[in-house]
Amino acid sequence: MPFTPFHMGPGIAIKALMGGSFSLMIFGWTQIVMDIQPLLVLIAGDGHLHGFSHTYIGATLIAIFAGISGKYLAQIGLRLLRIAPTGGVDIAWWVVFVSAFIGSFSHVLLDSIMHSDMVPFFPVTRSNMFLEMLSVGMLHQLCLWSGLVGAGLYCVVQWRQQKVDHQHDR
Repeated sequence: MPFTPFHMGPGIAIKALMGGSFSLMIFGWTQIVMDIQPLLVLIAGDGHLHGFSHTYIGATLIAIFAGISGKYLAQIGLRLLRIAPTGGVDIAWWVVFVSAFIGSFSHVLLDSIMHSDMVPFFPVTRSNMFLEMLSVGMLHQLCLWSGLVGAGLYCVVQWRQQKVDHQHDR
């Protein structure tokens, strides 16, 4: 994937389906952390582009780091964006880690489909059973459409919830 934006499509769809049981901010932060290693390789011009960070073992370690750091970053972000109540919001740790692990594992899966240098199950095997499961164009469309459908579904769910809340306030 050309860095994080395409990875966010499935995240938006997951947010629409899971609601408050999923943090899109922590998912997004995890996408950024996942791509730091490839970015450093591109800058330095040396190294394995999709190295250890793009294995499921590396993704596990990244999910833990991104979850712990992302919890506090997301809570600050929600306050700054005025999405959170005045007193702030406390994202539950289970939501943090569900979001970070979905983020890191989905990142490895999506990149495994399109990058021939991926070895997602290293050190168990150097094979990549996901390579070319879909064409790159189809994968990009899947990510784009999942984001668009997810955003639409999220808006419908939010509108419906506001309507229900408004009826209860009467």
